[in-house]
This record gives sequence, C-alpha cells and structure tokens, in this order.
Amino acid sequence: RLMPELPKFDDEDLKSYGDEEEELALSPPAALMSVLATQELLLENILECIPVGEFAVIQPLSDEFCLVLGYLLTWKLTLAFFKAASSQLRVLYSQYLRRTKSLNKLLYHLFRLMPENPVFSGPASEVPNKDTKTFFTEELHLDVK
Repeated sequence: RLMPELPKFDDEDLKSYGDEEEELALSPPAALMSVLATQELLLENILECIPVGEFAVIQPLSDEFCLVLGYLLTWKLTLAFFKAASSQLRVLYSQYLRRTKSLNKLLYHLFRLMPENPVFSGPASEVPNKDTKTFFTEELHLDVK
C-alpha cells in the first residue's frame, strides 16, 4: 500500500533537476534498490550454470525458492512504484535501472526461471476437451497463509 505513495516525494524534488547535457537518473527508493542488488547477486550465484533458454527447476519451499520468490516480490514492489510515478519520474527511474543493468538482469533471470511448458494445473474437475490452461491464460491467486 505504501509504494504508490512514494513517488509524490520525488515529484516535489523534480523541479530542482535542470536541463543538463548528461542524462539524469533518479534511483527508486534506496532501501528497495539495496535489497534488489543483494538479491540479484544471490540469484546470479544460483543460476550461473544455467544458460538462457534452459530453465532451472526450483523445489518449492527450498532456500532457493524463498530467494527467487523474494526477488520477484521485490520487482513487484518496484513496478508498483513505477506505476504510481509520473511520466517524467519514470524516465529518470528507467535511466537508473538502465545504468545499473537491473532490468537486463531481471530478463536473464526470468528466462532461466520460466518453465519450458507453463501448463496450469488447476482443479481436478477440468474438462479434457477444453483448451489447455497455462500460466499466461489464467489469473493466479497468491494468497499468503
């Protein structure tokens, strides 16, 4: 709930940025970026032997699973923050992500984590003739218990 409120504070400081020759960049919240940087390093250590195009099998409830889940949830917070920011701030934030190569790292990680066959295993009462459900066609409910 807090992430959409944070860009307002950067909006106030946006007026102090002048038209300079070098491209400006503004970091999303430093605490969030610090956690993201740490998670990127840990995830890179886990996935370093897996080339892009192949996929890693992460066992549920393992340490690796918790790390990957934390990394993806951190990106979810970052995207919620971006969504609430004005277009001018988004440009500055995206420049920061470009410089730190965080978005590139996210894509590399996603392409190594994405299953080869993203079939959605729903309730047992599925109709066999119906089109195959995948994680891309069904809404996923992530309820933490």
